[in-house]
Amino acid sequence: MKSAYTTINLPKQFKFVEDANSADYVRVADLLNGFGLDEGNANLQERTFKASSGVEFIYHNSKLVACGRVLSDGISQSAVYNIAVDVEYQGLHLGSLLMKRIIDRYKQTNIVLHTHPDTVEWYKNLGFRKLNTGLIIFNQEDVSWFKSEGFIV
Repeated sequence: MKSAYTTINLPKQFKFVEDANSADYVRVADLLNGFGLDEGNANLQERTFKASSGVEFIYHNSKLVACGRVLSDGISQSAVYNIAVDVEYQGLHLGSLLMKRIIDRYKQTNIVLHTHPDTVEWYKNLGFRKLNTGLIIFNQEDVSWFKSEGFIV
C-alpha cells in the first residue's frame, strides 16, 4: 500500500520502500537473525512480512539496510515488530526515520511493541510509554533466553 502520509525524507542515496513483494528477504533474515530478533530463514521472513498490514524497508542504493513491519486493524490497534537497522548504518538515524513513518502511518491507532530491554529508552524517546499490564504467551517451551535477556521475570 503506497501512502502519502508523511514528508519524512532520507538523504538521496537512501530510499523508503513499502512494497513487501519486492524486498530482499535474505537481507531481512540476516538483519533480524543478527540481532536475535528471529531465527527464521528468508522464506519464513517473506511469508511473515507479506502477511503483515504494513512494512517499511530502507535501502542504501540497492542494499536493504533497515526493516520493520506492523500488524494492524487500521482502526484502533497496531503492533510493531521486527525493527532492525544494519550495524554499519546505525547512528544515521535511519531507525528513527523508519519508526516515525510507522508512527505517522498508524497514528490513529494505539501502537504497541515489545523490544529488548536495552532499547526501551530509545523507543521512549520516540514517544512510547512503558505498560504496567503487558503479558505474553510464548509459542515455545524454553523461555530461558527471554529470562536471561530481561524480557520476562
